[in-house]
Amino acid sequence: MDSKKIYPRTGDKETVYLKSTITRTNIIVGDFTMYNDFVNDPTEFEKNNVIYHYPINNDKLIIGKYCSIACGAKFMFTSGNHNMTSISTYPFPIFYEEWELSVSNITDAWDNNGDIVIGNDVWIGYEAVIMQGVRIGDGAIIGTRAVVTRDVPPYTIVGGIPAKEIRKRFSEEVAVKLIKLQWWNWDDKTIQKNLTNIIRGNVNLLEKI
Repeated sequence: MDSKKIYPRTGDKETVYLKSTITRTNIIVGDFTMYNDFVNDPTEFEKNNVIYHYPINNDKLIIGKYCSIACGAKFMFTSGNHNMTSISTYPFPIFYEEWELSVSNITDAWDNNGDIVIGNDVWIGYEAVIMQGVRIGDGAIIGTRAVVTRDVPPYTIVGGIPAKEIRKRFSEEVAVKLIKLQWWNWDDKTIQKNLTNIIRGNVNLLEKI
């Protein structure tokens, strides 16, 4: 296993280990998280999929380990907002030269909702949109073209516009066990040794490790 490679599958240039393609310090991605793109170059994820993510805001995109991100998923950041408390939603501070405003107040043009934080083992579906400030728990599933405007609890499936809970993936008892196990933090050899139980959902056997 080598999480530092870019292309994990021989002959497949549409799927990448995302961490190996990231250059921005304000994007943090965990080991083995993969991104597939059959439309654009998947190595340009941070250019094409992380939207309005300007350094001036100091907000971050944090994605955990073993996540699966489908083609066209977007992460929409603060600078795509407009100020909702202002009398006008027009972004006057952006055009500080035109209106003789201070450049230091440019961030007054939008509301700042903070970081986007994605847990571990999260599956984000085709062309889903994750809005600024959202936190998605471990093991969650985001449906195709969902627009996620609120936090998503662990091991919860959501879909729609705006995204709403469809159902839980597991019982609360099983979800608690999985969160406690945190198998994604095991070393590669331990995960490989227990892949059969992980793939088949044998939670009780994993608990014995």
